[in-house]
Amino acid sequence: MTRRATKLLQGKYFLILLASLSCGGKKSDQQPTPAPTAPLPTAGLAGQRVALTPLALVAAEDSLHWETLIADRRATLDKSDSIIATLLTARAPEVTWVAPAELRRIARRAPGIAADPDQMGTPFLRADNIIDVPDPLRYQLRTLMGLAGGRYVLVPAGLVFRKPPNRPTAEPPVAVAELSLVLIDTRIGKIGWRTTARGEGDDPWTALTRAVKSLTPGLP
Repeated sequence: MTRRATKLLQGKYFLILLASLSCGGKKSDQQPTPAPTAPLPTAGLAGQRVALTPLALVAAEDSLHWETLIADRRATLDKSDSIIATLLTARAPEVTWVAPAELRRIARRAPGIAADPDQMGTPFLRADNIIDVPDPLRYQLRTLMGLAGGRYVLVPAGLVFRKPPNRPTAEPPVAVAELSLVLIDTRIGKIGWRTTARGEGDDPWTALTRAVKSLTPGLP
């Protein structure tokens, strides 16, 4: 290859590199659009017992100033569990839901065999790349469902309250509740469905209620 041809190729590659850097170096001011909430697959769960594990993680962005509203962790978790279980029971009655309170009673009747549902460490299931549930959680869920009856477990893996992007500061502190959910087949130890349910509200409980309602579209 001649020296002239080499210089031409080098110049061409430099222009391509410069163009790619100029495009990639600019940060978009727009927030990424979140994935839509996937409806709860109630058709496949109809007539089955499905356990609903207790929520173990609740967090809120500092900009919301909701520290006093969710300061009592145990009360916040219990109220969140109650809202989730009540709405799912009312809006998806074709499924026989085993609520967190019942799971706790089942576990207490089998000390040394069943794990405490509040201590199973489920928040890590929020990660999108997890498909296979690792032990000891896989064993704990399989054992618990062996006592409760049924095959599937719906895990609320985390609840986070965020400030909506591009919201004018003059408006009320509306927040978006993001409820991460995964459905686990305990017989094979795999996650078969996951989504993040979202809902807005001026307080945590309104936002959470709207998030859970988004799982069953078509209902008021």
